Amino acid sequence: MAPRMLVLWGVVLVAASAATDVAGWSPGTATFYGGSDGSGTMGGACGYGNLYSAGYGVNNAALSQTLFNDGASCGQCYAITCDGSGSRTGSQYCKPGNTVTVTATNLCPPNYGLPNGGWCGPGRPHFDMSQPAWENIGVVQGGIIPVLYQQVKCSRSGGVRFNIAGSNYFLLVSIQNLGGSGSVAAAWVKGDKTGWIQMSRNWGANWQALSGLTGQALSFAVTSTGGQYIQFLNVAPTWWQFGQTYSTNQQFYY
Repeated sequence: MAPRMLVLWGVVLVAASAATDVAGWSPGTATFYGGSDGSGTMGGACGYGNLYSAGYGVNNAALSQTLFNDGASCGQCYAITCDGSGSRTGSQYCKPGNTVTVTATNLCPPNYGLPNGGWCGPGRPHFDMSQPAWENIGVVQGGIIPVLYQQVKCSRSGGVRFNIAGSNYFLLVSIQNLGGSGSVAAAWVKGDKTGWIQMSRNWGANWQALSGLTGQALSFAVTSTGGQYIQFLNVAPTWWQFGQTYSTNQQFYY
């Protein structure tokens, strides 16, 4: 959800005992939401909107505050397997041997009406997964299962996408469908009449520039959290419009 070869949309069968022996796996817990078709997971705190259009599909998860990292984890991929070792509560609801890869698309906030903020409380690594993704590794009647997880390389279809919102003097760009590390560390925008303008994270996967760039062709530059830097030149033409998504044929690999 070796794990770094897992395909984003697939479910891979591995021995649960082998998973626990692989370095890099950490213990956590997982629940599910969004209905049996996952439609209730669309949107979310990363700002991707329709997750199919953004390239992520139904294999997605809301991360607890600890994992979400104020939106810096948006787009990252996690391999998740149910911990059927028998030593943790809920392991009887595991589907042994299954691992699924999900993309971080939302925040599971603490519920301070429950002790310690509930399953998504501070300090707890928890995944509130789409129900279709969750059902690959757990029995629905269980509701919550113990898991082992690790961040893995993302495999995407097509190139990076830029959804443009804002106003005449404010640009808000949702950067979507990143492969490799899956998430953005830094971003820049350039009009055909400007130099490169540093952007800052506004919320989730949305990056902002306090600049009026309407009527100019737009280029973008992005550094992934894996450290790869790519310039995406002439992504949007001079007649670009707010609310539109512009696709590229370039992709991150780390």
